[in-house]
Amino acid sequence: MALAQWTNAMEWLAAAARDPRSCKNDWQRGSSGIHLLASGRFWDVLIVPACLGLHAADILTDLPRIKPGPVLLDSRRQHIGFFLPPDPATVWVGHDIRYLNEGGWIAAPAPHCRWGDLRWLCPPDGSGTLNSPAALELALHQAMGELAGVHGRLHHRNAPHRSANTPRSHDATEYSG
Repeated sequence: MALAQWTNAMEWLAAAARDPRSCKNDWQRGSSGIHLLASGRFWDVLIVPACLGLHAADILTDLPRIKPGPVLLDSRRQHIGFFLPPDPATVWVGHDIRYLNEGGWIAAPAPHCRWGDLRWLCPPDGSGTLNSPAALELALHQAMGELAGVHGRLHHRNAPHRSANTPRSHDATEYSG
């Protein structure tokens, strides 16, 4: 990660910490130290099981015209966190998922951390790029279909999705190709 990009990513992430200065100082010293970051202000986080999230992250990376946002792997808990635009009206529904918005906290390492139990699969780039909810929903459904094809439908429940009373953006059809 280039120095300017890493610095911007560090500033962007640390701004969500209780003590941004301490967080930045820790990361500037080269530590991969873990800090609690508040969700709901700069981003929300959708947490899904790793088996589903890893497939969905690969699909997101391969979608044309899409620049994926930050994706965090917690290998100890076997979960993947997708950073999404903050939207207090959004509700995600699915088995073994959590949606962190205002009032939620997530543990995160330095933006350069790509090793250890808690690491970035797709690190923040410092520009504020986040995952598109419509693209993520599409990727989760496609990943669920692939997993169900390999393991059988009984092994996996329905893919996480936004609830029916959440307006869906028009861009969902853009990502079907």
